[in-house]
Amino acid sequence: MSETKLNTPKINVETYNDEADKNRSLEDHTKRDFLVKATAAASAVGAVAAAYPFISTLQPASNVKALASIEVDLSDIEEGDGKVILWRGKPVFIRHRTAEEIAKVKQDDTNTELKDPQKDSDRVKNEKWLIVLAVCTHLGCVPNNGGNFDGWLCPCHGSQFDLSGRVRKGPASANLEVPPYEFISDTLIKIG
Repeated sequence: MSETKLNTPKINVETYNDEADKNRSLEDHTKRDFLVKATAAASAVGAVAAAYPFISTLQPASNVKALASIEVDLSDIEEGDGKVILWRGKPVFIRHRTAEEIAKVKQDDTNTELKDPQKDSDRVKNEKWLIVLAVCTHLGCVPNNGGNFDGWLCPCHGSQFDLSGRVRKGPASANLEVPPYEFISDTLIKIG
């Protein structure tokens, strides 16, 4: 076998780079800049498109949004009676208080032995109606009617609440929570 030698010219790298720079035109820079910007924009759009499904899962479901506020008809609750409804998955006590019950809870407004002192007038918008979350502030149990204060008794650890939802006895340290509500009419309220 015979060898064939190729005569390849020796290229000076510095000279080559200088010549290449001279041959590059302004148009090449413009094309390159456009491609860089277009790629960056497409990447940003792709990142947003990829992130959207993950971020949208953090929003509440439509059935939860529907329960964000509810309207409750009070016309079927007789004076001295109550009703339990569900709002945002939590029970809510609605109590139509008698004049005697209102007078009794107002007498206790100045009681210094209240664990979480709060006037009845600060807890209600219409003194005839008490609206509180039916969740014990100790460990989250649902209180039943009863106790020594004609209100509610928590069956779990014995916390007792009066007819203003104020804690009177037991391990609970806070009153029953008053949800945000407003009277739309004398017999209709909107909770939430």
